[in-house]
Amino acid sequence: MTATTEHTVRVPAPRTAAYLSFYSDDQPGLGFGPERTVFVGLRSYAAVLTDPTFLGGLGTVALYCLIYIPLMVAGALLLALLLDSGVVRLRAFAQLGLFLPHAVPGIIAALIWLYLYTPGISPVVDLFARADITIDFLGVHTVLPSIVNIALWSNLGYNMVVFYAALQAVPREVIEAAVVDGAGPVRTALQVKTPLVRASIVMVAMFTLIWALQLFTEPMLLSQSSPMINSRFSPSMYIYDAAFTRNNYGLAAAASVVLLLCTIALSYGVTRFTSRNSTAEEAR
Repeated sequence: MTATTEHTVRVPAPRTAAYLSFYSDDQPGLGFGPERTVFVGLRSYAAVLTDPTFLGGLGTVALYCLIYIPLMVAGALLLALLLDSGVVRLRAFAQLGLFLPHAVPGIIAALIWLYLYTPGISPVVDLFARADITIDFLGVHTVLPSIVNIALWSNLGYNMVVFYAALQAVPREVIEAAVVDGAGPVRTALQVKTPLVRASIVMVAMFTLIWALQLFTEPMLLSQSSPMINSRFSPSMYIYDAAFTRNNYGLAAAASVVLLLCTIALSYGVTRFTSRNSTAEEAR
């Protein structure tokens, strides 16, 4: 009779990651002695902040956020405004169709798009080839937009539902008053409805920013088919590589803390910026 055991991988809490970041495994005696855990202070943080691959990953994620977040917020809000205006027929089916991609797990979504991006098996690439158009979706200049496309396809419908629910709470008499004053559909949408759902826009932008900074699943799967994506393409991939490829848990923990601090700082900045704008508008 054989006994089986189950091992559960647990993500360390921020407090545990901060603790691990100050320690490292060391082998005295030219590497032949027993391994021991020693206190190294800020050495792991210095290694992370001076590592060009980690800084490059931060730059990649920053560019990804600059492309992805505006497209996500504007696209989801536009779809919600179209549904709320009544222009789209069969509204319930349209909502379901737009929301369904979000129900697909991220790994499956990335695999679907990997199939559509890969030359030789992709019907999309073959269709462009018949029109004498050559597109390498996983090339040096297109791989990041390709990742953005996967994220948009997966999450656009979910955020659209959030905006649509907020638009449903807008008092109808406010919209009717705007129409009586001569506002057209576009002006009503941009100058009446959009300001009234500002809180939802800030919330969606905030959560989109947090998830974008943790970019991992899409580039990890696409890296199997694109040399443009290395094992440290994003900070999350850097952390994974440090922990499970190089077995340097102190370095991985330090990188995790740095990423956490960046996320907190950017989230705080977005909150302060939006609250300051709201206060300025109320003062007017």
